[in-house]
Amino acid sequence: MRPGMARLGVLAVAWSAVAFGAVDGVVVNKTTGKPQAGSTVTLFQTSSQGPQFIDSAKTGPDGKFVITKEPGQPGGGPMLLQAVFDGVQYNKILPPGAPTSNVEIPVFNSSKKPAGVDVAQHIMLLQPDSTGVLNVNEIYDFQNAGKLTWNDPDAGELRFELPEAAQGKVEIDATAPGSMPIRRAADPAGKPNQFKLDFPIKPGETRIELSWTMPFNTPGVFEDRVLMKGNAPTRVLAPPGVTLKGDGVENLGQEPQTQATIYSMKGPDLRFDVEGTGELRDASSGGSGGGDGQDNNGSPQLTQNLPKLFHLEISSAGLFDSMGAVKWILITVVAMLAFGFVLLYRKGNPAAEAVSAQPADSEKSAQQTRHARGRG
Repeated sequence: MRPGMARLGVLAVAWSAVAFGAVDGVVVNKTTGKPQAGSTVTLFQTSSQGPQFIDSAKTGPDGKFVITKEPGQPGGGPMLLQAVFDGVQYNKILPPGAPTSNVEIPVFNSSKKPAGVDVAQHIMLLQPDSTGVLNVNEIYDFQNAGKLTWNDPDAGELRFELPEAAQGKVEIDATAPGSMPIRRAADPAGKPNQFKLDFPIKPGETRIELSWTMPFNTPGVFEDRVLMKGNAPTRVLAPPGVTLKGDGVENLGQEPQTQATIYSMKGPDLRFDVEGTGELRDASSGGSGGGDGQDNNGSPQLTQNLPKLFHLEISSAGLFDSMGAVKWILITVVAMLAFGFVLLYRKGNPAAEAVSAQPADSEKSAQQTRHARGRG
């Protein structure tokens, strides 16, 4: 055998041992600083069909767990460890080649009180078009500086109100610290046009994005109400061609790349005049796109531009502020390129879907699913 082929064979054996062997580690409670006993740890293998359930284990008194069952699809995507503690899910991604021994999964105690939690930023992007439709995108940036996860499933962690014309139709993507966006659904909050979202706010930064539309003709008056209180004022962004005026509306200047105008609003009641139509375009395209807010391939540019404005309060924002504003996009893009698909799931507990796909282990899987319920 040629030396190169021999080395390749050794690498292949080593890769198989690393990628498909047993997984063991410890769940550490970062609130107490001690190993966490009694936490349910579930191993999934990611695939083009979504996370596939492999096996679950309970942590012992020392917080340690061992999962010996190997994935049923050798050569599949990265593995995902999920620890459920105090009603909340904590995820740990194991990319191919990553160590599968002594894996540490951090968890936190939960509290119904938002101690140490603040809405650090609330940003709205208004894009009225010429067809009489107003496209609205909102970002709520939660900062949890404490050591407790804010978990209030009854009242919800985010409460928001939509104008009646929006008819309660909204898309929500929530991103936990160090994770990727997960599609969530809101529930009625008991009052007309008010809604609540149950998504635990873990220590670190959590971003929740809302997207909704409503009939709107310019010039016209936009009205909304902000239910969440935070230290930072609401910022409203308007693309080129759109101006906002009203009491309590302060023009902070333009963002240099997209030329979007940034306004500061006094809440909680928002009421101001909107004039003109426009949409945010990709500044990096240099005007070479299709002229309709899309690139040459017809891909929407909004998801690239809105985060670019994040943290940019005035037009004099520097390079490092700009880099910080898009850091989460860079992380997401790198992850998607490396993994080839979205690792996380759109429902609160992916084990339920994985169980239905594996009838051979249905009884055991169902038991593990019942024990591994959590959110976020």
